[in-house]
Amino acid sequence: MSRFGRLRRNIVSWAALGPLLLTVLLVYGGSVLWTLRVSLSSSRTLPVDDFVGLAQYERLLNNSRWLESLQHLALYGGLFMAVCLGLGILLAVAIDQRVRAEDLLRSVFLYPYALSFVATGLVWQWLLQPDGAVAAGVRALGGDGFDWLIDPERVLYTLVIATTWQAAGLVMAIMLAGLRGVDPQLWQAARLDGIPRWRVLLQIVLPTLGPSLATATVLLFTGVVKLFDAVVAMTQGGPGNASDVPARFIMDHLFGRANIGLASAGAVLMLLSVLLLVAPLLYWRATRREAA
Repeated sequence: MSRFGRLRRNIVSWAALGPLLLTVLLVYGGSVLWTLRVSLSSSRTLPVDDFVGLAQYERLLNNSRWLESLQHLALYGGLFMAVCLGLGILLAVAIDQRVRAEDLLRSVFLYPYALSFVATGLVWQWLLQPDGAVAAGVRALGGDGFDWLIDPERVLYTLVIATTWQAAGLVMAIMLAGLRGVDPQLWQAARLDGIPRWRVLLQIVLPTLGPSLATATVLLFTGVVKLFDAVVAMTQGGPGNASDVPARFIMDHLFGRANIGLASAGAVLMLLSVLLLVAPLLYWRATRREAA
């Protein structure tokens, strides 16, 4: 290709990417910078063009409700990610055995992810409420019912159940794609050597699925950080503040309590938590490519 042809191709490529790049820079980048600026001001109902340093962050870290919501998110996030990853890997391994109706099973397990968290929350709120279907089933078996949705000690587990049902299929699809990328000769060699299939899977195959596992982890973690819809649909943060999460705290102060400075400080801290996870993973993937 001539020099003119390469130049023309580059111009066309950048012209096609131009709107997307402008959207990222102006909308996303601009929103982040504006939020950071507001978090460093004394803004309440409306933005104020002053500078108070880290005063909003100090207030935030001394706010008992904020600290409690972080504890709830840590407990929820740990359980949610562990169960989703474990269940998703098991489903991927099971479907990778070339089972019958594989296409149907993939669709069934992945379908919940196409639903909104509001729809998922409403459905599971109806199922798990004290007079709902699950409680009726437990009473039919001779139990006392099911009151986790109104129990402050157990309400977070209902959120884990509902959101795991929705997100485990995504992990299954990602890990299944990784498993289908494994060289079939690897399985044949292991079979000839008499190595059990489960041992090959645990010691050889799964360690090679690092990129797939990293992708699933990042997607799940971002879902944990922005958890809001399911909480509002299922519990409204209750009973009391037993299921309150940072995103609900931020939205409450942004719209309900007219304190956009404090809400912006909370949003910046949650963004930093995502960057602290994503940045090392991006660096790891870049070093893997260079080594390859």
